[in-house]
Amino acid sequence: MSLPPEKASELKQLIHQQLSKMDVHGRIREILAETIREELTPDQQQLSTEDLIKALRHRGIIDDVMKELNFVTDNVDQELPSSPKQPVCFTDKQSTLLKKTNIDPTRRYLYLQVLGGKAFLEHLQEPEPLPGQVCSTFTLCLHFRNQRFRSKPVPCACEPDFHDGFLLEVHRESLGDGTRMADSTTMLSISDPVHMVLIKTDIFGETTLVASYFLEWRSVLGSENGVTNLTVELMGVGTESKVSVGILNMKLEMYPPLSQTLSQEVVNTQLALERQKTAEKERLFLVYAKQWWREYLQIRPSHNSRLVKIFAQGDCEDHANLLCSLLLGYGLEAFVCVGTKAKGVPHAWVMTCGTDGTITFWESLTGHRYIHKSTNPDEPPVAEQPKPLYPYRTIGCVFNHQMFLGNCQPSDSVEVCVFDLNDESKWKPMSEEAIKSVCAPGATTSLPPFPPLCASTIDASVTSNEIEMQLRVLVSEHRKDLGLTTVWEDQLSYLLSPALASYEFERTTSISAGNEEFQDAIRRAVPDGHTFKGFPIHFVYRNARRAFATCLRSPFCEEIICCRGDQVRLAVRVRVFTYPESACAVWIMFASSSWVPSSENTFFLSYFIMMKTSAYM
Repeated sequence: MSLPPEKASELKQLIHQQLSKMDVHGRIREILAETIREELTPDQQQLSTEDLIKALRHRGIIDDVMKELNFVTDNVDQELPSSPKQPVCFTDKQSTLLKKTNIDPTRRYLYLQVLGGKAFLEHLQEPEPLPGQVCSTFTLCLHFRNQRFRSKPVPCACEPDFHDGFLLEVHRESLGDGTRMADSTTMLSISDPVHMVLIKTDIFGETTLVASYFLEWRSVLGSENGVTNLTVELMGVGTESKVSVGILNMKLEMYPPLSQTLSQEVVNTQLALERQKTAEKERLFLVYAKQWWREYLQIRPSHNSRLVKIFAQGDCEDHANLLCSLLLGYGLEAFVCVGTKAKGVPHAWVMTCGTDGTITFWESLTGHRYIHKSTNPDEPPVAEQPKPLYPYRTIGCVFNHQMFLGNCQPSDSVEVCVFDLNDESKWKPMSEEAIKSVCAPGATTSLPPFPPLCASTIDASVTSNEIEMQLRVLVSEHRKDLGLTTVWEDQLSYLLSPALASYEFERTTSISAGNEEFQDAIRRAVPDGHTFKGFPIHFVYRNARRAFATCLRSPFCEEIICCRGDQVRLAVRVRVFTYPESACAVWIMFASSSWVPSSENTFFLSYFIMMKTSAYM
C-alpha cells in the first residue's frame, strides 16, 4: 500500500535521522574501502550493488539497522503491510495465540468474523498513522448469551482494518439440554441477538460510545453450508441515532458444519412470528397501563397533575436508568424516581432502600447522595423538623426492572413522602406479571439478557503512581512559569494516603472514619509556626492533565499550588480505587506547608484547613 507523498517524505526523514545517529554512512564508506582493497582484483574498476549488499550483510550492518528501526523479521510478508496501521500502545505478538482455543466437540459454535469496515466518513480526512505514532483507535465489543469478547484495537480510519474472529457458543441452557449439541431447529428457537458495541479511544485514553447494534444471526441457519456473508450498518447514539457511523463486513459460520440446514423461508417465518409475538405483548401491556392510569386517577383527581411517566425518555432519565441498573447489579434495592426539582422542572434521580429502612437519593448527573428524612406535617410548628438538603421537590412514581409504583399519598412533596413501598395506600403498584411480560430479560426479542460484569483490568497501584508523577511535573512547570521554585515533601505526601482511603470509604458507605487520626498525624508532621492547607478532590477519569486543569479552576486549590512565602513545601497524593468494568474512583489531594510569622501564630502551632469536593467534568 503506497503512502501519500507527505507521509513518505516524513518516513524518509525518520530513517535518515536514525541512519545518521548510527553513523551508518561512515561505516558503509569504511566497508566499501575495505572491500575494494581486499576483494577486487587489479583489473576490476568498480564494485557492483550486489557485492556491496553482500558485504554489508556479511558484517551485520543491515541487521543492526533493522533492529534499531524495530522492524519485525519474522513473518515479514504477513506483518509489514499492516504494521503502519497498528497503534503504538498495542502489539500483535499474541494474535496467533488468540486464534487457538479449546473447543468442545460436543457443542455448537457460531464463528463470527469481522472482515473490515468502510464508510466511516467522520475519519475520511484522518491521515494514516506512521509506525510508532500514537493514534485514536476503534474497539469492537461483543456480548452473546453470557459471553463477552473484545477485538484488537485498530486505528480510526475511513476504512478501519478490523480482522478479528469470535467463537460464540450456542446451546440451550434448560435442564437436560445443556450437554447436547444444538441442531438447526433448536438454534432457531434461540432469539438472543449478538450485541455489538463500537468504542473509540482517543490519544489520551478517553473512551466514547460510537455505536450499538443488535445482530440477528439466525439467517446463517438457512444458508448453504451454514456460511453467510453480510454487511452491517452501524448507527450513532443519542442525538445521532439516525446518522450512519459506518459499515462492517462480516462472515457467519456454524461449527461444526450443519448436517442439515433449514430453508430460508422457515427462518423468515420464525422471525416474523417472534416480531408479531413481541408486538402483541406490547399492545396488551399498553391496554393494561391505560386501565392502571384510570384507576390511579379515581383515587384522587389531583393525581392528573402528578409526574407519573410510564414511558420516560431523556438525558436525565437515561443517566438515572444506568445508575439504577448498576446499583441493582451490586445487589442494592434501587429505583428510578420521577418528579420535579426547583421551579417545577421535571427530573429523574435514583433511590435505594437500605435493610434498616434508610432511604438514600442518588443524583445521577453529579454523583451526589442525600439521606432522606421524612418530615411530619401534623407536628406542631415549634417541633424541630429535619431540613432537606436534596434539590428534589415532588415525586410522582418510582420504578425498576421489576416494579412500577405511583405515588398516591395526599401530597407528592418529597419532604413529607413516606417510602414504605409495600403500603398500597401510599403507593399504587402495577402488576409485576404485566411488567415482566415486556421488561424481563428474554421476554421479547428486542431485550437481550443482561451481560455479566467483567473484573477491572486497571492496576490501582501503578496507575496511582503514574498520575502522581504526571501531576508533579505539571505543578512544577506551572510554578516555573510563575517564577516560583518547587520543593516536594515526600513524607507529607505519604501521610495523605490514609485520608484519601477514608474519603472513598465515606463516599461509598456514608460512614466517616479516620479523620481525627489524620489531623493528628498532620499536626505532628508540620513544624511549629507553619500552616498546612489541603485540597482533596474526586474524579472518575484518569487523565492527569484534565484533572489538573479542573483543580486550577478552584481558587482554594490554586492558592495551594501557587503558594508563595518562606519554607514552602508542596505535597500531592493520588489513590485510584478500581471497580468492575474498569470503572475507577480517582482521589487527588494537593497540600502545602509554609512558615507563618509568629504574630499570626500566637495560639496555634499550625493551622489545619481542608476543603473536599468532587469533579465529574
